[in-house]
Amino acid sequence: MAPGIRQVEAVDEGHVLRVRWEDGSQSSYPCVWLRDSCQCPLCFLPSAAARRLLLQDLDVDIVLKEVALEGTTKISITWPDEHTSEYEAEWLKERCFSEEARAVMRADLFLPECQYWGSDLQLPKIPFEEVICNDESAYKWLCTLKKVGIVLLTGAAARQGELIRLGHRIGFLRLTFYGPTWQVQDKADANNVAYTTGKLCLHTDYPVLQHPPGVQFLHCIKQTAAGGESEVVDGFHVSNKLKKQNPEAYQILSSTAVDYTDVGVDYCDFAVHCKQRIIDTDSRGQAVRINYNNATRDTVFDIPAEKVRPFYAALKEFNDLLNSAEHKFTYKLKPGDVVTFDNWRVLHGRRSYPGCSEVTRHLEGAYADWDVVMSRLQLLRKSVLNGH
Repeated sequence: MAPGIRQVEAVDEGHVLRVRWEDGSQSSYPCVWLRDSCQCPLCFLPSAAARRLLLQDLDVDIVLKEVALEGTTKISITWPDEHTSEYEAEWLKERCFSEEARAVMRADLFLPECQYWGSDLQLPKIPFEEVICNDESAYKWLCTLKKVGIVLLTGAAARQGELIRLGHRIGFLRLTFYGPTWQVQDKADANNVAYTTGKLCLHTDYPVLQHPPGVQFLHCIKQTAAGGESEVVDGFHVSNKLKKQNPEAYQILSSTAVDYTDVGVDYCDFAVHCKQRIIDTDSRGQAVRINYNNATRDTVFDIPAEKVRPFYAALKEFNDLLNSAEHKFTYKLKPGDVVTFDNWRVLHGRRSYPGCSEVTRHLEGAYADWDVVMSRLQLLRKSVLNGH
């Protein structure tokens, strides 16, 4: 519960409302934001949690005409056109513009905490059926997926279709040119290097799409006796290492647009081309997405010739870091295992395995978008924390 309100006053010639709280703290709210955020039925549609007020009807230089304190829990403002807005103390306190309050809100909405790892990863494990049937287990799964980047779900049935159930658990799966789900096994005339018995280098999936899938699921249905081990690396951890070790290489990989291509026929015929930076960064220069798949990196390279060798040198250094023993975690999926991981953060690969006339290794794969996953996480969080 927010503390009660002790005093309210207009400052900055009426452009700002200052609130003094009973705990001694104070908050300042620009009047243009207060008017824009009015919660009355004329300005806000509660059934959709959406703003009705049109921006063209908002005066950015608005000042308040009158302000009144109702008890210690509500503020009432009258605007120059006589429109009245009311604001609850708790609602205001949550939306305080101080750095501390904004940091709390950021953490609450986006769960930015990140736990880095290398070869020392303690792979989190949760029973598959618990995630399907139990809200607390599902909430734990998604929180861990967001924080660590990878979770192994155990004990699924060793048959196709389990990922459809997992997709329904979060909302829905991401459809791509390879279908709603796809079968990773050795195929004649393979339209993807994953559909062979060869080694798969560490990569993220689908950087050829403008918006690569955020989360990947791989369900082991059949596993080869020899080879076929999975390898994973924390791309954010390795990016941080590269930034410290060679800032220039990091700058090159986070600024150079690399061409990707994927052409073929699967769910439908496709010819996809895209430009991505190997390391996508936010406004602070922190890695937020890795876009690296050597198999689908195009021979077209749309940069000046003199920048090509420095780019390759930077990429080689990053690739060497990814493949170093201290950063790589190796494990082998068993039938019934479902590995779920952050495709924007975790690079994955596979060791080769012997070819055979019959299928000896079969994984079913699927994708989900982070938007869908985070939506389910927030809904589960409310139900679990509120005990519903």
